[in-house]
Amino acid sequence: MSFSDFFSKYKTFILVFLSLSIFILAMIYYLLTPTKILPIYQPAEVNYKLVDSSLQHIKKFHKIANFSLFNQNGEKITLDNYNDKIFVADFFFTKCPSICPIMTNNMIELQKKIISDDSVMIISFSVDPKNDTVEQLSNYAKEKGIVQKKWNLLTGEKTKIYDLARKSFFVAELDKKVDNEIIHTENFVLVDPDKRIRGYYDGTNIKEVLKILDDIELLKKEYN
Repeated sequence: MSFSDFFSKYKTFILVFLSLSIFILAMIYYLLTPTKILPIYQPAEVNYKLVDSSLQHIKKFHKIANFSLFNQNGEKITLDNYNDKIFVADFFFTKCPSICPIMTNNMIELQKKIISDDSVMIISFSVDPKNDTVEQLSNYAKEKGIVQKKWNLLTGEKTKIYDLARKSFFVAELDKKVDNEIIHTENFVLVDPDKRIRGYYDGTNIKEVLKILDDIELLKKEYN
């Protein structure tokens, strides 16, 4: 029997066998390929200079603490507004002459990418609440094109904001020159729906900021 005769006789069987083999190999590859999961950051794993001394030894169970602050529209915002949400947070002030304008511009680029995704939000906490009043934040939001349904600029009691920076998000260092003052970093923080920190990114580097989009997709897969 020639090969062509053999193939013609067993064509259906061969095609089914090959298809099944490819499927099995693909499934084996899928099962053996580890799923990438983002780390869960704990206080003890972050630069100690950015962490309040009372938390520097904590190695598990850290979550973002609740808060009650006001956004650019004068609405009271708490952590409950972000239930079941992924969000990206940073700390800034509107009169900042150095890194903040770059951070805001990069966050605006992120806003454009997630504008239609209701599962992802943005929060910016002002470290200068005395000057960053609701009115000032409202003007700043309009000037920068910040969409309020997507991105809250928050102001309120200074000590509460400082505690969030050093006891929840770990993004600010104590100012050695001025007591009870902090120096915020350029970090953007990715937080999952369970209020856990899942990533830190250089907010002045657009490549790192856009990497957040990939990590958001990883979180979505994890929670789905």
